[in-house]
Amino acid sequence: MENTKEFVITRIFDAPKEVVWKMWTVPEYVMKWWGPEGFTAPSIKIDLRVGGKYIFAMKGPAGSQWDNVMYSAGVYKEIIPFKKIVHTDYFSNENGDIIPPTDFGVNSDFPTENFVTVTFEEVDGKTKLNITYSDLSEAVLEAMLKMQMKEGWESSLEKLAKNLI
Repeated sequence: MENTKEFVITRIFDAPKEVVWKMWTVPEYVMKWWGPEGFTAPSIKIDLRVGGKYIFAMKGPAGSQWDNVMYSAGVYKEIIPFKKIVHTDYFSNENGDIIPPTDFGVNSDFPTENFVTVTFEEVDGKTKLNITYSDLSEAVLEAMLKMQMKEGWESSLEKLAKNLI
């Protein structure tokens, strides 16, 4: 793909990378932070192995336009414990089956499946977390920004920081 873009979120946590890794990979910990402020995670399923699948549920605040359960899922492509996770990411149903993004009102240019790399890097006893969506077209990057993915991730990661074990 020519002129591809990346969507990157970076956050430094005041915790060792082993703790941040657990917060990212253990369902009961992910349930504490998944989704922006005001959202809950009623179900988190993680089969952390290459070829395994995750299925994350997120529910918005009562009475809001997001007051329903929404699912995202993906397949793990590469796992280097405490260092890196590469996976796909897509809109899904409760079984982890792909649902077209257009069913959620997302621009038809938006890919059915994205590739995400999450890295965990120790920096002076803290953990630098990078979430990178790669190989994006300009239209997809714009759609992500319009969907407020940056703000959503930043809010979710703030919840993660508040819930460190």
